[in-house]
Amino acid sequence: MNYEELDALGMYVDHGHKGPGPELMGADTLIGNHVHNLKDEHLGEIKEIMLDMRTGAIAYAVMSYGGVFTLGEKLFAVPWEALALDTINKRFTLNLDKERIESAPGFDSDHWPDMANQTWASQIHTYYGTNADRSAGLRR
Repeated sequence: MNYEELDALGMYVDHGHKGPGPELMGADTLIGNHVHNLKDEHLGEIKEIMLDMRTGAIAYAVMSYGGVFTLGEKLFAVPWEALALDTINKRFTLNLDKERIESAPGFDSDHWPDMANQTWASQIHTYYGTNADRSAGLRR
């Protein structure tokens, strides 16, 4: 599923703007989008988008990997800035080898981490090579 297929309101008609996609997008149209790496390997699917309520910024996309019909799937909080919208293939890309996502710090649907914990956030940002300081600055 991709954001154009989930666009029940017709918001994403191309009006000739320049850029990597629609300038603003509804979060619900991104849920279910696939995530691939730069080698075109399927890494998972966006399950949830986590907002930092203090800043209004998107903090993480929760991505699923593996399992069948949510059984046995592993969830990952991927820093939003680690993802790029791929408008040609209507999905997200994550610059990470498949082996790295298989060994990434994750959780299951019954045991979510405390995503507001700064130590946890720092570890996640380090793993994905994103700037934890910048994200921490957004939270102040």
